Amino acid sequence: MQASEIPLSPDNQQFAVAINGVNYSIRTIWRDAAGWVMDLLDSSGAGIVTGIPLVTGANLLASFSYLELGFGLVVLCDDLTQDYPTKTDLGISSHLWAVTE
Repeated sequence: MQASEIPLSPDNQQFAVAINGVNYSIRTIWRDAAGWVMDLLDSSGAGIVTGIPLVTGANLLASFSYLELGFGLVVLCDDLTQDYPTKTDLGISSHLWAVTE
């Protein structure tokens, strides 16, 4: 198993990232009522999985295993009692990790 951090900042953003040699695009959006939400897109911008809430302690893609992406996404916070990244700490003390098998 290998883990690598996907660099984020506490801003709405969209960027390209390669995971397991495949190009994806990740979009993060702050939604006041829901917190940070992420979309995983293919290289052309089409949605693979959209509206994923960024929560700690679980593989965000676990319920999408049928897609056979070959990786998981996990959010970890420096403060172990924190369940969600805050509006201002995404990428600073809350981190998104790609975990490959």
